[in-house]
Amino acid sequence: MQVDAVVNAANSTLLGGGGVDGAIHRAGGPAILRECRELRASRFPDGLPAGQAVATGAGDLPARWVIHTVGPVYGRTPDGSRRLADCYRNCLAVADELGARTVAFPLISAGAYGWPREDAVRIALDGLSTTATDVETAILVLYDVETLRLAESLAE
Repeated sequence: MQVDAVVNAANSTLLGGGGVDGAIHRAGGPAILRECRELRASRFPDGLPAGQAVATGAGDLPARWVIHTVGPVYGRTPDGSRRLADCYRNCLAVADELGARTVAFPLISAGAYGWPREDAVRIALDGLSTTATDVETAILVLYDVETLRLAESLAE
């Protein structure tokens, strides 16, 4: 997507993986991985904690930045819903720091991390609609038509 920033549903290592994370690293090329390694060596030696967000350049992607966030694994911690909401809020805060006005978000934690889709969509829509931000357009990019229809029905 042609946006200022793309959000990466990363794993805590920041070194790529499967799903959205792997796709962003593959499409963005080695520059993203290089910056992620630098972040691991300097600011996040133990990995990026769930709910937090950090930016890198976008490499070969048609965006300026990638904002990496680690969603919680469903059912692993009692504060998982709060941490998932923090992902959206903190990504918007990082976007504001960067001056990004358009941001594309995946549905964080709803893939391999097992978050139930309906709950994940509710948390995403709430976080994107209630967080004070200078971002003008936040796009929730969904995996399939079924999830899009669910999001449309919950947004009404």
